Order: sequence, then C-alpha cells, then structure tokens
Amino acid sequence: MRGDMAAQEHWMIHLQRVYYPVLAAIGIPSNIASFLIFWRRKCMLSKSSALYLMAIAVADTAVLLFIVVLELIVKYYTVEPFWFRDPWCSMRDVFNYGAYNVSTWLVVVFTAERFLAITTWSLKNRICNPRCALRVIGVVFVVGHLLAVPYYWAYVSIYSQDAQHWLCIYRPDSPLEYALTMVSLQTTLSHILPFIFIAVLNGLTLRQISLSNRVHAAAEVCKSTSGHKVAPLLRSRKRKSAVLLVTVSMTFVLLSTTRSITQLILRTKGLHVDRDDYSLDINVAADIGTMLSLSNAAVNMYLYACTQTKFRQEFIACVKHCLWRGCLVRNSPSSCTPGHA
Repeated sequence: MRGDMAAQEHWMIHLQRVYYPVLAAIGIPSNIASFLIFWRRKCMLSKSSALYLMAIAVADTAVLLFIVVLELIVKYYTVEPFWFRDPWCSMRDVFNYGAYNVSTWLVVVFTAERFLAITTWSLKNRICNPRCALRVIGVVFVVGHLLAVPYYWAYVSIYSQDAQHWLCIYRPDSPLEYALTMVSLQTTLSHILPFIFIAVLNGLTLRQISLSNRVHAAAEVCKSTSGHKVAPLLRSRKRKSAVLLVTVSMTFVLLSTTRSITQLILRTKGLHVDRDDYSLDINVAADIGTMLSLSNAAVNMYLYACTQTKFRQEFIACVKHCLWRGCLVRNSPSSCTPGHA
C-alpha cells in the first residue's frame, strides 16, 4: 500500500524529499565554518563587515534549522509532524518568518553598510564600525521576529477524521482583513523592499566605482610623466569589499527572484489555493522557487571562498588542521608526520 502511494506521488515531492536533507547537510556545516573563520581569523575585511557576515551565517543557520529541517524534512518524512499540534502549530511560522526576515534584511543592511563604506568618507567612521554594526544587527534580529509575531494567531490545530491525524491549518474563522494584512506585509518585507534596496544600492555602488576609476585613471596619466606611481583606488581591501558585496547581494536576488514572482502570483489568486495540487503549474514553479530561495542560506561560504583569497586560505588551513587532529586521534603522532610511510 505504501509503495502504491509512493508511486503516485508527484516528481516534485520526490525531488524535495532528497533536496532538502542534502541542503541542510551542506548548508549548516558551511555556515558554522564561515562563522568560526570570521570570528577567529582575519580575512582582510573590516571588523564591521566580519560582524555582518557572522550574523548572516547565524541567521542562515536558523533558516535551515527552522524551515528546512524542522518543517520541510519532517513534513516529507513523517505522516504527522510534531508541528501539527499545539503549541507548535501556532509558533511554527513565528520562528520561520522571523528567521527568514532576519536573514533577508541582514543582506540588505550589509549592502547598505558596504555602500556607505565604499562611496562616502564622512559617514564611514560613524556608521561602519563594530559598535554600530552590533546595534544594527540587534535591531534587525528583534524587529524581524516581532514582525512575525502576528502569525501566532493565524493557524490552528485540528483533528481530521478523514486523515486520521492532526492537521495545522489556516484559522477558518480569521477575519479576511487580518489575513490580507499579514500577506501584504510579509510580501512587502520579503519580496519587494529588499529587492528595491539591493538593486538601488548596488547600482549606485557600481556607478561610484566606475566614476572613481575614471577619475583615478586620468590622474594616473597626468602623474606618470613625473615618475610617480598612483595606487588604484579600489586596490586590495576596497576592491575585495566591492566584489564581496555585489556577489553576496546579487546571488541573493537571483536565487530569490523565482520565489518572489510565484508568491506574488499565488497571493493575488487568493488565500485558499491548494498547494498540494501539482497539476497546477504554479505550484510546481512555487516549490522550485522555494528550493532556490532556501539555497541562499547554504551558499554563502562558497561565495566567500570564490571571491576572497584570504578566506579560502583560512578555510583550507582549518580543514588541514581538522584532518591533522583527526589523524592524531586515530593513530600515533609518528604515523601522521609528513613523509611518514
């Protein structure tokens, strides 16, 4: 009987059943590694940037734990997930949307901080410092979860006689205005404002870099006749900061675009679309968008490794150190010495 049910399942269910455990297995260790590298090592980044990237690693880990592991993996491998019952039914989306809000807006504030650091000098010392970064991170964590609190009253746990187990469903007696307000607020917070801010800030940053390079190139030509060499404006730390900013923020936008579009379509169609009906193309597209969007929480370490030479060196050093200690634990120290047969 179970085999017949499995054979009737849509291919998207099989794909997600495999994809999300792999995503968690890759993403959680990589986020922990990123946090430790930024915490214990110097990667040629400012202290404020390191704090933002550490906070993003924490928020992304929370997204993977609450949404991927505790909701989606449990959903696809359990007939009756624990969050079908109260109080978890009411609290689930508070943690889920709270973690997602924080993860999203930390990318936005990191983009804004790097924009100010690269393009302005008057505000750089006052805003782009560790104390200000910690305050902004704290505000984002608190406000992101407070905005998710209304979801506590959005769902209710009921026992289904047809399914013979508990279900966590949208509260049927909830006023329509309440539902529309929450949907509109979350759509604006997660899918509209972040994209606008990131697109505008990245555009202004790249424009400023282009103008600065032109001005500097002209100055370099003028001074080359006198024998003096002028260092490029975006050499070393500043250039790497710009590359990191654009890579992290634009990857976030690209991976989130499909989910944003499909969520806007679903929410304009109504609040009671059957998301389990995979005969509807929009449901397939929406699940693919969710998979891509949640990948944001797992790929940042690999983006750092691709764009930051120092981070890549520190990561390789940490891996070698772990392998070395593992070798010492399993064998005698002499058997792990370099060149030992």
